[in-house]
Amino acid sequence: MRLVIKRLVFFVSLFLIWELAVRLFQVPAVLLPAPTDVFRALGEMIADGTLFRDLGASFMRLLVGLAIALLIGLLLGILLAKSKTADETLGSLILALQSIPSIVWLPLAIMWFGLNEKSVIFIIVLGAAIVMTINVRTGIQNVSPIYLKAAQTMGASGPDLFFRVMLPASVPYFVTGTRLAWAFGWRALMAGELLSTGPGLGYTLKYASDFGRMDMVLGIMIVIGVIGVTVDLLLFQRFEQQVRVKWGLEPSA
Repeated sequence: MRLVIKRLVFFVSLFLIWELAVRLFQVPAVLLPAPTDVFRALGEMIADGTLFRDLGASFMRLLVGLAIALLIGLLLGILLAKSKTADETLGSLILALQSIPSIVWLPLAIMWFGLNEKSVIFIIVLGAAIVMTINVRTGIQNVSPIYLKAAQTMGASGPDLFFRVMLPASVPYFVTGTRLAWAFGWRALMAGELLSTGPGLGYTLKYASDFGRMDMVLGIMIVIGVIGVTVDLLLFQRFEQQVRVKWGLEPSA
């Protein structure tokens, strides 16, 4: 509760300073609108249903892209962890792709799939699958040798050892990978929607920018940030902590 109050006081103070600075120095709204203007624009988007329509479209794309990315990341991660040849060849390519921002792929995605949903989903998959792959690979490779030796002593081997010991022991890494995949996928979604045909938060942000509606641009940016933080703190961070406690990686609160 104390942490919530601290954060609330901080952000309220931040918005007050922002409001005073804009009014005091008479900053043009086209450069930096005041918070009251930003929240008024958000109110307009809520009233006419634009915000909810964009949220629905964006989350639909994200869910599809994230589901595909998690499946690909899981399979590739297992392949890299179990095959030294694949790790030394395909693994190096995946590490190279990790350093390339998702938005860089956007021109190619448009050429390959056109200016449609497939391009945006492709960007999401690229942004999320790589980080999931690396976490799954790391998790399986870092399974404690003590677990493996104990299981082998009791007769476990081959697929039985993998599915009953290695995979369960890697679950904390899988959860962390899912959390990071969500974050990377959310950012990739916003980047991809900037050049989409709408609806979506990124599309509306670009539309507002083209017409000089900086109040709407900042409002959408605030919504994007709030959703990202809220989902991470209330869903993924809590679930990750519960898994780490259950697996004995953290002491229980």
